[in-house]
Amino acid sequence: MSEKKLGLVALIALVIGSMVGGGVFSLPQNFGSVASPGALLIGWVITAIGMICLALIYQNLSARCPQLEGGIYSYARAGFGDFIGFQSAWGYWFSAWLGNVSYAVLLFSALSFFFPVFGLGNNWESILGASIVLWLVHSLVLNGVQEAAFINTVLTVIKVLVLLVFVVAVLIAFRIGIFTADFWGRMMVIDGQHPALFEQVKSTMLITTWVFIGIEGATVVSARAAKRADIGKATVIGLLGCLVIYILVSVLSMGVLDQASLGNLKNPSMAGVLESIVGVWGARFVAAGVILSLAGALLAWTLFAAELPFVAAKDGMFPRIFIKVNAKGSPAVSLWITNGLIQLFLLLTLFYSAGYQALFSMATAAILPPYLLSAAYGLKLAITGESYQRGEGRTRDLILGLIGTIYGLWLCFAAGNQMLLASLLFVLGLIVFLWHQKTQQVKRLMNGYEALVAVIIVIIAIYTLYMIATGHIKLG
Repeated sequence: MSEKKLGLVALIALVIGSMVGGGVFSLPQNFGSVASPGALLIGWVITAIGMICLALIYQNLSARCPQLEGGIYSYARAGFGDFIGFQSAWGYWFSAWLGNVSYAVLLFSALSFFFPVFGLGNNWESILGASIVLWLVHSLVLNGVQEAAFINTVLTVIKVLVLLVFVVAVLIAFRIGIFTADFWGRMMVIDGQHPALFEQVKSTMLITTWVFIGIEGATVVSARAAKRADIGKATVIGLLGCLVIYILVSVLSMGVLDQASLGNLKNPSMAGVLESIVGVWGARFVAAGVILSLAGALLAWTLFAAELPFVAAKDGMFPRIFIKVNAKGSPAVSLWITNGLIQLFLLLTLFYSAGYQALFSMATAAILPPYLLSAAYGLKLAITGESYQRGEGRTRDLILGLIGTIYGLWLCFAAGNQMLLASLLFVLGLIVFLWHQKTQQVKRLMNGYEALVAVIIVIIAIYTLYMIATGHIKLG
């Protein structure tokens, strides 16, 4: 029986479903605590330019390189070699399944709004509930990627509707006087100081860095797309949809409550904003939206976390055991290993939450280099002319690749200490890569360029350990 393929709607839902998790519901407080309306608008302009370029690069690469079925990982490998490709897959996979641990904890923290027994989402009742949800999602994906994608589509539609209801409410309640009262943040006080406009803008970028994680969703499952052209379309449509929603949620909220009030709201802060407009039921409405949103994100990222090592194994980059699929075409072994790790770390949050937080800090930024490498690969193709027809114009792609690469570098810079912590994870990846290469009986484990990159990673990791030991970097 042939495997069912994913259509355009399902791919768009995967992109939006993976990007829209719990973060969007906290945007009013996140931005209100660090930036004025003027700084926020500047930050969104920069983010919009960078992310749109990145989405167009993915659209271009999916069309020009149809043989690269692993998307974000495959682009890194094709452009910069096996070692860089492996590290890209390693960091992405690690971040994906560890992120699902946090989604599960946040899900039950949100449920405590209706059922107080779940507390902060990390007590035994919450971990038991999260474990049940994990294996229900596991069963869904085992039953077929198409079926899981359909459920994700339904959940994505519902959470987008919740966000649109919020947008309509804040649009009606918006007051231009509140929005412009301190437009450039001259009266803002953060840690006893008045932050300069540049610092405010930089702070907004630290937030926007994370709410777009998942833009590459359609490329990760590209091998399962019904039409190759749909991958690029889904990426661009999903990105533009999320961009509009994020801007409306954050900007309009600043015309409902002043910046100081927004900064003091409890998260999910959208609940506080809507409650100030319509009363208590608004907070409950948002809390329900958070629950559905997190459930959808958990499902979408389970698909990605299982799919990427499956594709990497087919390329010989991960152990061959990850290649095995079941009768429904799902990457069964990859799914069992990935969800087994999630279950292990759910238990770790219960008995040793500090250990989980430390590891999560290392993995959070590890997903950023693959974005940089994808943009750099797009730039490389445009410069060399590889995959282009003779005489075909490359100016547009050169500009996109250059802007996307600069933006990718900015994302890594904005991550700050989290990027340093990610080097520890990449050192672990270096060890696994060398072991895997040796088991494959490869005559040359690394070439000179790869060895140089490996040495740089080790040096950065040693520096990071020094910074941790001296208290300059805090874990968790």
